[in-house]
Amino acid sequence: MRYLPLTDEDRQEMLALIGAGSVDDLYCDVPVSARIDKIPDLPDHQSEIDVERQISAMADRNLSPAKAPSFLGGGAYRHHIPASVDHLIQRGEFLTAYTPYQPEVSQGTLQMLFEFQTQVAMITGMDVANASLYDGATACSEAVLMATRVTKRRKAILSGGLHPHFHEVTHTGCDLLGINVLDWSLDPEGFHKNYDDIDEDTACVVVQYPDVLGRLRDLTPLAEKCHANGALLIVALTEIVAMGALKTPGAMGADIVVGEGQSLGVPLSFGGPYLGLFACRHKHVRQMPGRLAGETVDAEGRRGFVLTLSTREQHIRREKATSNICTNSGLCALAFSIHLSLLGDKGFRALADLNHARAVQTAEALKTLPNVSVLNEYFFNEFTVRLPISAQKAVSMLAEKGILAGVPLSRLYPDRQDMETLLLVAATECNTENDIQALTSALGEVI
Repeated sequence: MRYLPLTDEDRQEMLALIGAGSVDDLYCDVPVSARIDKIPDLPDHQSEIDVERQISAMADRNLSPAKAPSFLGGGAYRHHIPASVDHLIQRGEFLTAYTPYQPEVSQGTLQMLFEFQTQVAMITGMDVANASLYDGATACSEAVLMATRVTKRRKAILSGGLHPHFHEVTHTGCDLLGINVLDWSLDPEGFHKNYDDIDEDTACVVVQYPDVLGRLRDLTPLAEKCHANGALLIVALTEIVAMGALKTPGAMGADIVVGEGQSLGVPLSFGGPYLGLFACRHKHVRQMPGRLAGETVDAEGRRGFVLTLSTREQHIRREKATSNICTNSGLCALAFSIHLSLLGDKGFRALADLNHARAVQTAEALKTLPNVSVLNEYFFNEFTVRLPISAQKAVSMLAEKGILAGVPLSRLYPDRQDMETLLLVAATECNTENDIQALTSALGEVI
C-alpha cells in the first residue's frame, strides 16, 4: 500500500488520547533556546524523478576513485572486487539473515562465520578470531579494554604510528573507563625506540603494522619488552592485504591482532560500512569481545555449527559481559570471506606481491621529480613522500586535473606544522602504469 500522511483529524485523535493539546506540547522537555521557531529554509517536496536528478547532479561533483587515477589510502584502500562477491552476498539467505540465535535454522550463516574466523586467524598468525566487529578502530579500542581485563592493569601505551582514527576511538573508550593512556609521539624520520615507559603497570602497547606512514619494522623486540613486563602487545592493521607478503604479527609475538578488513570484498563506499577484525592467543579467548562461532556435532553425529562464545550483555549476565558490542558486520565479513576464498593462498600472495610492485614503481617514479623524497626505507603498498610545496595544495591542484594524488598528512594531523609537506601515497593492483605516469607528470607540473 502507498504511504499516506496523517490527516488533521488523525493527529487530533492521537493527541487527545495521550492528553496533549498540540504537537508542540510533545517538546515541552526541550529548552526553548534549543527549539527552531520557524520552518527551515528547505526546498519544497519534489517528485521522485526530480529528486533523483538533483541527487545525481550532486554526486557527479565528486571525483570518484573508480573514475580517476587514485592513490588514496590512509586506512581505506581501493582493490578490485570480483563480480562473484557481489552476486553471492545478494542471495536472499545472506542479505536478509539476522543474528544466528537458533543454530538449527542458521547453519549456513554460522558456517560462514566459522570459515571467516579461520581465515582471519590464519593470515594474522593467531590462534583464534571472532566473528568480526564494527570496524578497525572499534576493534582497537576493544583490544585495549580486553588487555586491561587480562592483565588487571590500567595503563595503555599507544604508538605514535597508530592511525589517528584508531587513536581517537581508543582514547574515547579508555577515558570513559578511567584507563590511563600514554601516547608515544610520531616521528616522520624514525621509530620510537625508547621502551622505558613499558613497566609493571602497563597493560598493553598498541602499534600499527605497517604504521600510519606506511613504514615497516620487526616488532619482535617490542613484543619481548612487553612480555618481560607482563604486558600484552596489540598489533593494528589497516591494510589486511599486506598479510599476503609480510611476516605475520603472530610470528613476531603479538598477543592480540586487530584490523580493518575493508580491503577484501568491501568497496570504499565513502567510508563504510566496514569490517573490524579481531584475533588473539587461545589463552585469552574468554576475554575476547563479540561472538565466536564453533564447530560441534548434532544428536546424530553430523557436523554442525553453533555460537560457542557470546560476550554481550544480552546473552549473559550483565556483570559477566566483556563488551557491549551488539553485533558483527556479518555481510561485510561474508564479502571478505568470499573474496579471500576466491583468491586462495596462492592468489592472496600474488595480490600482495602485485600491490608491492605497483607501490615500488610509483615511489621510484616520484623520486625522479625535483626536491621530492620518499621517507620510507621499507613499505608494502603505501609510503610517505616529502614535497617542496604544501601537500594539501598539491592534492587540490591535482584533483582539478582529475587525479587523486593521496592523503595530505596535515589532514590527519592538522596541528602539526611538520606534516604540511608530507603526502601519503598508496598504490594497489588497480593502479596502471598510465596512472603512475599521469600522477608523476601532473605532480611535476604542480611543483
